[in-house]
Amino acid sequence: MNATQWGGMSAVFLASAVEWVEAFTIVLAVALTIGWRRASGAALAALAVVSVLIAVTGAGLAAVQADINLIRAAIGVFLLLFGLRWYVKAIRRYAGRTALHDEAREFSETRGRLVHAEARAAWLVAFKGVLLEGLEVWLLVVALGHTFSYTQASVSALAALLTVAAAGLMLRVPLTRVPENTLKFFVACALLSFGSFWSLGGLLGERTVWPLGDATLLLLFVVYAVGGRVMSLRLRLPATVVSREGSA
Repeated sequence: MNATQWGGMSAVFLASAVEWVEAFTIVLAVALTIGWRRASGAALAALAVVSVLIAVTGAGLAAVQADINLIRAAIGVFLLLFGLRWYVKAIRRYAGRTALHDEAREFSETRGRLVHAEARAAWLVAFKGVLLEGLEVWLLVVALGHTFSYTQASVSALAALLTVAAAGLMLRVPLTRVPENTLKFFVACALLSFGSFWSLGGLLGERTVWPLGDATLLLLFVVYAVGGRVMSLRLRLPATVVSREGSA
C-alpha cells in the first residue's frame, strides 16, 4: 500500500473510533438500565442498518460510470466541510472557549434520562445513538473509501468498532481516558488535507496543483496542525476570564 492508502485508512480508523466511543457510552448507560441483552440488541440492529448502507453504497458507486476527477472534487469538498466542523470545535476547546467533551458526564446524563424510561424507550435511545454515530462513520467510509479503497476503509471502520467494543466491555465503564479532543483535532487535520488535495486536484488537475504528488498530503497535514495550534493559542482566554466563566 502507498502513503495515501495508509493515511486514508488511519484517518478512517481514528475518526470511526471517536464515533464508536460516543456510541458505546450511550449503549453502556442503556445496558445498566434495561440489561446488556436488550441494549446489545439495539446496538446490533443499528449496526446492521449501517452495514447495509455501506454495502449498498459501495455497490452503487462501483456501478456508476463517472469522471473520477469530478467525483474526487465532490468528495474533497465534503471532507473539507466535515473536517472543518471538527477542526473549529477542537481549536475552540484548546482555546478554552468551548468545554471539553466529557464522556463521564454524557454517561451520567443519559442514565438520568433513562431512570424513569420504559424498556422500549431505552431500547430506542441505544438504537438511535448507535445509528447516528454510525451514519457519520458511513459518510467517512463512502468519502474516503471511494478514493483509495472502499474495502480498506470499511475494514478500518470495523477494526475501530471492534477495538472500542473490546476495550469498553473489558472495562464496563465510559471510555473517559480516550483523548477525544486530540483525536478529533488530528483527524480533522487529516480530513482537511485529503479534502484540499482532492477538491483542488479534481477541479484543476492533480499534477498541475500538487506537483509533489502524495507527499503534499503530509505537508498539508503539518500546515493545518500547526495553524490550528497557533490559532488556539491566539484565541485562548485569559485564566481570569476562564475561572470567572466557570464559577458563573
